[in-house]
Amino acid sequence: MSVQERKQRERAERERLIVATARELAEEQGWDAVTTRRLAERIEYSQPVLYSHFRGKREIIGAVALEGAAELAAELRGASAAAEGARGRVTALARAYLDFAGRNPAVYDAMFQLDGGLAFATEDTPGALKEGFAALLETLRDVTGEGVEPGRFTEVFWASLHGLATLTRAGRLPAGDAEARVELLVGQLAVV
Repeated sequence: MSVQERKQRERAERERLIVATARELAEEQGWDAVTTRRLAERIEYSQPVLYSHFRGKREIIGAVALEGAAELAAELRGASAAAEGARGRVTALARAYLDFAGRNPAVYDAMFQLDGGLAFATEDTPGALKEGFAALLETLRDVTGEGVEPGRFTEVFWASLHGLATLTRAGRLPAGDAEARVELLVGQLAVV
């Protein structure tokens, strides 16, 4: 291995460590606790080393969001693929989405609540975010009603899931009723 390859590998490892540490700290104490000073202390690197990877917290949030989007897409695809029938796939998709949001609140915030400097719904949208949406669309296009554009239908379904996730987490909806809400949402799809 050349010196250049080793340096690139070490750089990538440091970047992964920064993102993982930010994510861990955010899940433990919230995003307000994620500062370059705290990250530098936790990973035992200087603040200038962090700034050589990320210009600031906003970019770190963006990196966590991209990582989370890739994980969410994989979970959605896995849940949908493991289920049988259109209704089963949509139900599994909805459960997987809500479970992910519940297990990873700081990551979910990075993806959808905080400014990570990422473009959504544009040509500049990063691939990981597009994959997250595609994972929803792949299952939902099969249940989109006649005359309804599948992308738009997916947006509305996603918005419903996002609303359920954020309202439940904020204590605005009783957590114990999550399964009944999923069944109601999926049950409203006339074609399922």
